[in-house]
Parts: sequence; structure tokens; C-alpha cells
Amino acid sequence: MLVTKENIISLIPQKAPFVMIDRLLYSDEISTQTSFRVSEDNIFLVDGILAEPALVENIAQTAAARAGWVTQKENLPVMVGYIGAIKDLEIFNLPKINDILETEIIIKNQVFDVTLIEGTVRCDGIVMAKCEMKIFIIQPK
Repeated sequence: MLVTKENIISLIPQKAPFVMIDRLLYSDEISTQTSFRVSEDNIFLVDGILAEPALVENIAQTAAARAGWVTQKENLPVMVGYIGAIKDLEIFNLPKINDILETEIIIKNQVFDVTLIEGTVRCDGIVMAKCEMKIFIIQPK
């Protein structure tokens, strides 16, 4: 594990209650993996089930954690990114309270401030959601 729940917000621009990742498990030039336990106070819970937008945000925050990990190693501030497009989003199942999500993003292409990723969310090894996402990074002035 690279970063624990206590320190995860140092890598991403999101703050509570909008944090949808708990731990940075792995990150290299191509892929990044995070985990997230669905808590009973999550803002995306509906009748004990985590709603679809949380899975999309979980993938985006996994990408943000990767960017934060890279910039932190270079002693640079965390950069803000925006989802520019989501393609081929498929949601197969929705997690419930106390489920632990494991999310992996794979960098498909990166050109200047635009990164194309493929993200997959799993729970107990079962794919819950997947998509491609185009993310734009805002460079500090």
C-alpha cells in the first residue's frame, strides 16, 4: 500500500464528503489501483446501495490519485482535473454498505494535458463498472 486512508486527501483535490477512494494500493507509468470501503455516511447512498455516480467518481478519483502521486514525488502541488468525456460506461452491479471496491485505471494515451484512461471497478473480484474517461488537467499558473 502506497498511501493510507488518513493521507489519501493529500493526493486528490476532492475533500470530504466527496472522497470516493480510501487507499492508493499501486501506481506506475501505466496503471494505478485504489480501494474504497462504502461507509454508511456516504453522500451517494440510496437505501443502503451506492448510486451510479459514485462509481464514476471513484474511477475519476483513482486517476486523480495517480496524478497526485506523480506530482507529490516531484514536490509539486496537486493539480485539478476535469472529466471531459465518458465513453462506453457500463454498470453491472451496485455496491452496498461495507463493500470494498478495488479500482484500476490504465493509461491508454496521454497528450499534453489530456489523459485517456480505461477504468474498472471490482468488488470481491466481480466487475461492478467500467468505462473510458478523458480527463483534462488544469496546469497551475
